[in-house]
Amino acid sequence: MERRVLHNKWTDHAWEARGLLPEGPESPDAPRVFAQSAESTQWIFPPLDLTLYTDEADNYLLNVTAAEPRIFVMWRPDEDFDPPVRPMQISASYGEAARWMDSGEKVDGLPMPADMRDWVEDFARRFQKPPEPRKPKRFAKTGDGNTHYGGVRAGAGGAERER
Repeated sequence: MERRVLHNKWTDHAWEARGLLPEGPESPDAPRVFAQSAESTQWIFPPLDLTLYTDEADNYLLNVTAAEPRIFVMWRPDEDFDPPVRPMQISASYGEAARWMDSGEKVDGLPMPADMRDWVEDFARRFQKPPEPRKPKRFAKTGDGNTHYGGVRAGAGGAERER
């Protein structure tokens, strides 16, 4: 997560998820400063698990077949925490990210690493459901043989009358 200094009258800073690091022996147990400059401070957080669900397979496939596949990071402000933000979850699903945003959560999209993309695509193709066939719509027939709903029809002498 990165805290950037802003130069405007409404707020003095902005938070944004900036990158993903693979879990490893150097992964922190608690948040710590990763890099710092006069304009920004980057924090590294403990790893989050990416869990894939079979009912999200279509959304994963939409993501990994896009020009720029993304990992979505949902984070929350937490004034009782240092730093005062906390990444909560990550997802590879467009649908899940949209639901988070619809419920008012803060969500940032980050480029998906190639090896993660391959793993997510394999999972999505394995559990993708074929689209359900749609029945054609049927329209009501009128007495004049046309297939439409209601409307105005010419009466005797060219005058219009309602049905």
